[in-house]
Amino acid sequence: MIPYPNFDPIAFSIGPFQLPLVGLVHLQIHWYGLMYLIGFLAAWGLARWRASRPASTWKAADVDDLIFYAALGVILGGRLGWCLFYGLDQVLAAPLTVLKLWDGGMSFHGGLAGVLIAMALFSRSRRRHVADVFDFTAPLPALGLCAGRIGNFINSELWGKPTDVAWGFRVNGEVLHASQLYEAALEGLVLFTVLWLFTARPRPRLAPSGLFLVLYGVFRFGVEFVRVPDRNLGYLAWDWLTMGQVLSLPMIAVGLWMLMFAYRRAAPSGNYR
Repeated sequence: MIPYPNFDPIAFSIGPFQLPLVGLVHLQIHWYGLMYLIGFLAAWGLARWRASRPASTWKAADVDDLIFYAALGVILGGRLGWCLFYGLDQVLAAPLTVLKLWDGGMSFHGGLAGVLIAMALFSRSRRRHVADVFDFTAPLPALGLCAGRIGNFINSELWGKPTDVAWGFRVNGEVLHASQLYEAALEGLVLFTVLWLFTARPRPRLAPSGLFLVLYGVFRFGVEFVRVPDRNLGYLAWDWLTMGQVLSLPMIAVGLWMLMFAYRRAAPSGNYR
């Protein structure tokens, strides 16, 4: 077993300094927020590099705007999704909970919905085929997922079930699965690596997006077996089915359909000349 290091969730503090009408203020920078910033910066840098390749139809300015749209979609969609799917009772009891991003509480499925809407708006503003925008961004969310799950680990939240495996972490007298790190590895590093290599050359339109949905859905569905469900929801059925699994099943189904449709239609990607 591995002793949990008991990280301080606050990376550093700034202040105190005086603000008009407020008084002395301490600004605290949390690791969880920094993880999202790292994910966005990594996605921006890699998207810019890929846009610079000779065969790419993307420009650096397009990538800058794309990441801005995506950041808004992730933050707004992720937080609203968590409030709807997992924390509705907490929000109803204390509405300001919606604003406490530093305490965690971001839903991937809500963030995905937010990004899809943001990408659709971006594609319309650039007169690009929306499927091409989805395909171009397909590897990039995994970087933020990896960083966000590491942020969960630092916050000591979303632990898995008790275990006796050698790589379990001792937390408050129990040995638990580090399900946050499992997700960081599978939904982050593995998902990114597979999709980055897959999109290194032209693929049929919608194939990268379909592969993303299938892989994420399968990884998330599997990790849910060792992850403890949210206390306010518990298991939805059969003492093992979780909300995360319910939300992942449509992703797998839609992703498989998209892959079959993409290869049957074989429409060329608009991301390459």
